[in-house]
Parts: sequence; C-alpha cells; structure tokens
Amino acid sequence: MSPESADPLRPSDHVDAVDDGITQPRLGFVGWLRWGWRQLTSMRTALVLLLILAIAAIPGSVFPQRMADPNGVTQWEADNPDLFPVLDALSMFDVYLSPWFSAIYLLLFTSLVGCVIPRIKHHAKALRTRPPRTPARLARLADHVETDREVADGEDASAEASRAADVAQKQLKALGYRVERYDKGRTFSVSAERGYWRETGNLLFHLALVGVLVTVGVGGGFAYTGQKVVVEGETFVNSLVDYNSMNRGRFVGDDALAPYAMTLDSFDVTYQEFGSKASGQAGDFSANVSVRDTDGSEWEGAVQVNHPLDIAGDKVYLLGNGYAPTITVRNAEGTVVFRDSVEFLPQDNNMTSLGVVKVTDGMPEQLGMLGFFYPTQAKLDSGAYTSIYGDTYAPLLTLRVYQGDLGIDDGTPRSVYVLDTTDLTEIAGGDSGVESLELQPGETADLPNGLGTVTFEDESPEGTAEGDFTQSVKRFASLQIHHDASAVWVLVFALLALGGLGLALFVPRRRMWVKATAATDTVHLEYAGLARGEDPTLAAAVDDLAAGHARLLDAPNRRAQQAAPAPTDDPKVD
Repeated sequence: MSPESADPLRPSDHVDAVDDGITQPRLGFVGWLRWGWRQLTSMRTALVLLLILAIAAIPGSVFPQRMADPNGVTQWEADNPDLFPVLDALSMFDVYLSPWFSAIYLLLFTSLVGCVIPRIKHHAKALRTRPPRTPARLARLADHVETDREVADGEDASAEASRAADVAQKQLKALGYRVERYDKGRTFSVSAERGYWRETGNLLFHLALVGVLVTVGVGGGFAYTGQKVVVEGETFVNSLVDYNSMNRGRFVGDDALAPYAMTLDSFDVTYQEFGSKASGQAGDFSANVSVRDTDGSEWEGAVQVNHPLDIAGDKVYLLGNGYAPTITVRNAEGTVVFRDSVEFLPQDNNMTSLGVVKVTDGMPEQLGMLGFFYPTQAKLDSGAYTSIYGDTYAPLLTLRVYQGDLGIDDGTPRSVYVLDTTDLTEIAGGDSGVESLELQPGETADLPNGLGTVTFEDESPEGTAEGDFTQSVKRFASLQIHHDASAVWVLVFALLALGGLGLALFVPRRRMWVKATAATDTVHLEYAGLARGEDPTLAAAVDDLAAGHARLLDAPNRRAQQAAPAPTDDPKVD
C-alpha cells in the first residue's frame, strides 16, 4: 500500500490512491506478433473486414468495370476526361483486381481461417464432453419448478425416486438432449443439454464463407469474360483473335477456349405500335443464332435479355443491340475501297444512332465520316433531324466527311466508335460550306472534290415491296461470353452459409436438470433450465418438461386401473 494513499484502508490500486506507475513486461517482437495475430483472428475483426469488403465493392457497381463493360469505361472517359485519370489511378474501373481490394480480401480470408480453426477444435472437444453435474441448489436458477409426489404404502421412496429419474432420462433423450445420470445416496438426477447444432451452424456459416472466398479467388483464375459485336449474317468463332475485348484469368491459356462457332441469323425486336401510350418502346429482344458445337453438331438457339444461351460451358449474354448500315465507298476510279456493315451506337430510345466510318487506303488522303442514322426520320422545328420510332419505316443516313490523317499509322490504339478530328479537315457538313451527305437505303452520293462515291446499301431480301424499308438495314447484337466453372461451387457454399446461419439463429442452446430426492413417504422433484444467451422459451420448456414428466409417471397407474376388473354386485362373486 502506498503511504501517500488518500485512505490507508484502501488498496494502492484504488481510484483515489497515488499512482506509483505500473511496470508492464516488454512484449518484444514475438509478443507483438502474437498480439497482432490475436487481434486479426478475432471474430470482431472478421466482421469489420467483411463490412469493409462490402463497402469496398460499392465502386464496382457505381463505375463501369473494364472486365464487364469496356465500352462503358471508354464512354466514361470521353464524358469525364479530367476526372478519369484520377479515378483510374485509384483502380475505380478495375475494383475487383485492385491491390487494395485484394488486400482486404486476403485479410478477411486469413481472419476467418484463424478464427474458425480454434473454434472447431473447441467444439469437437465439447461434443465429446459429458453434460455437467447437476447443481446442488437448482432453486437458485430463475427457471425452476418443484413438486412432491407421495409414495404408495409399502413402496420404497428411493426406488420411486430412481424410477422418476429413469423416466426423465428417457423423456429428455426423446426430446433430443444428451443426458447423463448423476446419483448420490437417496438423490437421483439427470443432467441434459442440447443446442450444439447452434455452434455447428455458426461454424458451418464461417466455413462456407471461407469456401466462397476460396472459390471466387481460385475460380477467377480460370474464368474469362469477352465481348463481341456480331452483325446479322456474320459468324463468331470462339477464339481469342475474334473477340473485341477479352479479360481472362491468369490460368486461362490460349487454347483454353472451347472451339465452337456461332452465326447471328437475325435479330428480332418488337415495338409498341403507333398510337399506344408506349408507342415506339421496345419490347422483346431476341438474337437468333446457329451454333456449330465442339462435337461438330449444329443447332439453333436464341439469346435474350436475362436468358443467356449455354454453349460448351460458356454463357452468352445479350448486352445491347443497334443498327449496322452497310456502306460502300468507291474512289474516283470506281474501285471499292471500303465496304462494311458499320455498327452505329444508339443515342436515344428511338434508336437515333451515331457511327464512324474510317477509310484508310485507296484514297489520296485518309477519309473519316461521322454519321447519324435515323430509323424513322422526321424534321424538328429547328430544322434538325430526329427519329420518332425505333423501326426502319423511313430510314435516313447523314454523313459529315473529313479528310486528312486519322492518327492510326503511329500505332496508337484508337476506338472504332470515335473520330479524332484533330488532324482532319471537314469537307462536307458542319462549317465546311458543303451540305452533309443524306442517303436512304439503295442511294449513292458523290463525295466532295470528285473523290468518289458513297452508297448506302439496301439489304432488303429479294421480292420486298418497293418502299418497304423494314428489312433494309442490318442489325447488330452486342454479346458477352462468360465462362466460370466455379459458379456452381459458389452457389453450393452460399446455400451452406444460409443453412448454417439458420441453425445459428433458430436453434436454442440450453441445459435441463431433473432431480428426484427420496424422503420418508414422498419424492421431491425439481426441474430447472439454463440457457446460453437469450432464450425467451426456456421457462415454458421447463414447465412442459415438468408436466410431461408427471404424465409419464402417472401412466403406469392409469394402465393398472384400466386393466383392473370392474366392480360387480353379483352375490355369487366372492
């Protein structure tokens, strides 16, 4: 005790005592490592890391990701050129591949493993341990019931108390408890416990969560996701060179893709008719394809929104669609220098679309054309064109023509959907003084300065009525091909996690005791229960146990009464 304490009767560590300083042992390097490991492998840390992981995944749904939507990333960069470099440096467009997300992921995995393994050992030991001895004073427990039963004349109270314990033991076993008898002298008791499924469910939940983390982490190395834009009539071959963009796991080799081919036969879209409240709104989308499978068999299928097509373990999703006008460019000598169905990207619900044509060879200088396609063209009061319906009832293609350097000869990657006009001179449309080219399907227009001609090809099948343009322009489908063999295992572990969580939440952990003490001519019965944690049904369970035990003890007497002959007044009966 410190001589300077405020009160000499108080110990030196009392709040009023003078602090002489506490000397703590030095942890050292190993001690700090042990302390850090204990903090990391605590359940509280695991829960915090799980919450942090969920928060860290939010940017993945806010910003387009290169793995799933590379075109969206390109568009976001074009719309936000100043902010994009900052967010890209923070891996906002590659969230799930970023170092900081991987660090949280690995820490969570380590925390869960370090937390679960000791608990499994403890739980396995607890399962082999006998239920604890019956407390000497059950009356001290909050949930407690006691009663006295009289012993019939000529019967031994100890034998009756032992029978009561035997009945309670069978009763508790039937209720799913693990039971153990503890008898001493004229006192017979049964100790029972159940609810270990609660801890089993808890461990199952955490093990399943570890399984999900491992499956996603390892399975991602064998997964790949690619995008391909396919125009009607074109064939896509499942090889690396035929994808527009591809993101593959580190374990996916060049020969890992299944060798199948898929041809887009047609793309069907239904629109609400004119006059309806939803006039022009698109309904069903269906990319109708012919597939040549890996075994050489051929079959037909359809890719629809939210209904992917399964091909050789790959899932083919429909991401988008649009029009692909077929454009032919000839030079002054009449030689075809460009012919292709060019994908035009929709800009509104009525499919007003924007596209770029790049002619790299065959002309005195490179040509770039910025085009707008209007499926059902109409003129606004301002004189500008717009589309008033998504189908091709009155299609019109307008082109602004540029001449110069397209900037593709220096090896710098350029988007096919963007025309960089930095080193180009506008020769038709805009401020050039020459009106932009306007074409309907089947029409040809002259390029300025005698450079040649441009033709908007009519793709209508033979026999189509004149003036019917509904099949004059090809459509394209933007497809995503995804392969992930671990998806089934992720589902299995997720279901196991839900099952384990259900057990952990709804299975009560409790202990029950029944004690029978023999007196001179009575048996004193006590019933008590104790829950681990909150258990609002424990009191009712103790009452039900006592009532059921009483019925079972009275059952032999009732059966004896039913078996006894009925009384009679016949004088012949002795």
